[in-house]
Amino acid sequence: MSVLKKLAGETALYGVSSILGRVIYWFLVPLHTHVFLRPGELSSNTELYSWVALFNVIFTFGMETAFFRFANRNPERRQEYFNQAQTAITVVSLVFSGLLIVMAPTLSRLLNYPGESSNIVFLALIVAIDAIVAIPFARLRLEKKAKKFVAVKIINITINVILNVFFLVLCRDISLGKYLTSLQPIGAYLYRPEIGPGYIFIANLIANACFLLLLRDAFKNFQFTWKGPVFSEMWVYAYPILILGLAGTVNQMADRWFLRHLLPEGFYPKLTSEDALGIYGSCYKLSVFMSLAIQSFKYAADPFFFSKAEDKNAPELLALVMKWFVIVCVVLWVGVSLNIDILGHYMLSKAYRVGLEVVPILLLANLFLGVYYNLAFWFKLTDKTHFGTLITFIGAALTVGLNLWLIPQMGYLGCAYAFLVSSIAMCVVCYLLGEKYYSVPYNVGSALGYIFSAGLLIYFSTFVKISSFWVSVPYHLALCLLYGFGILLVERESIPLKIRRKIPFLS
Repeated sequence: MSVLKKLAGETALYGVSSILGRVIYWFLVPLHTHVFLRPGELSSNTELYSWVALFNVIFTFGMETAFFRFANRNPERRQEYFNQAQTAITVVSLVFSGLLIVMAPTLSRLLNYPGESSNIVFLALIVAIDAIVAIPFARLRLEKKAKKFVAVKIINITINVILNVFFLVLCRDISLGKYLTSLQPIGAYLYRPEIGPGYIFIANLIANACFLLLLRDAFKNFQFTWKGPVFSEMWVYAYPILILGLAGTVNQMADRWFLRHLLPEGFYPKLTSEDALGIYGSCYKLSVFMSLAIQSFKYAADPFFFSKAEDKNAPELLALVMKWFVIVCVVLWVGVSLNIDILGHYMLSKAYRVGLEVVPILLLANLFLGVYYNLAFWFKLTDKTHFGTLITFIGAALTVGLNLWLIPQMGYLGCAYAFLVSSIAMCVVCYLLGEKYYSVPYNVGSALGYIFSAGLLIYFSTFVKISSFWVSVPYHLALCLLYGFGILLVERESIPLKIRRKIPFLS
């Protein structure tokens, strides 16, 4: 339990930046949906940011994981691996960003967003900076400088949010003459209606540029260099991770690429396909709690498990971590799903709330995706990363095929179900292969029991409709607490005695 406690502590620390960041970003959801009242106005924002995820994978091409692996194996060569990874990523980022900038007008026409080439330029620069700082961030994690990592992330997020408020509220209102009328010419200069959602990209770019200043110490001793043998060594390990990342991004982002183009005209009365994409993209953000839990865990787990690769007790440790990971994620799924109406009321303007039905499905899909990330450690620890490529391609193929089939039949609900089926399939395949090549004593029955019982609770709760806010909130909170108490009773023997003694009904 002491090892698990250490991992939990590191996960919690990394989670501060993710959780606080996501909570802060949540304030942008109501801001954006109340500023841009027609959902179609946010469709380009949703779609273009989904492409950013793909380019982030291309620009870093597995070097972050390779750096972890080789720097852990050869601590005395850590700086050498840092220099090589950073040099390679910087060159690739500058070249590909340059191409995107040159091709921006053409790409905006191909995506059917004419007049938004400037947003593509902004995003090309955002992705380049994200990639260039990826290895410095990895170095902070490797050197256990979690506080520095968290501080930089939070400062970036805060700057981004402040700039969103500055452009979309302050400058916009002043330009419209709502207040500070003496500053109206300045407000009109800083806020131009034709840019609209483009200010979201501008704020992101300025905030990202601050990374280069905030991480200057992490670049310490960096030398621009190229050593063919060192790069080849890292590339052989990294390229399956790149392919895995590409397939994984397709798996997670294909819905936002396809929805606008595959949705039949008039599928949703009085809504365009752009409106449907804007609604789905905004509701998707409400599934953020699950993804932030997974991301926080990954930040801590990658260096943690690589450092335990040679430990004979590694399989048992993986099983123990999986058990409690599932429990935490199931609690999150129940908590958010049972209170989705309340969250939607405060987080989304009225036009966007019609899509709230997708949120519990997306939460469950992300839960299974998190389970897959846990299962995937077997092929990372055994250097059999080609299996990860195979599994993720299976998931991507399912996602693409199911989106093509389900979107015309079910709209954005089909997107959510496609993601769920794909995530479950990846878990099953990864588990079966893992049993053959790196057996881990997972308690499958326990995990499925928690997921199934939570699903039943969420499903049957939909049949109880309570119109009163003051009755609905306590009722759903009571259900969440009862479910939590049930978990504590089931896991009573797994909880250390000194903790049980502090909980009356467990002592």
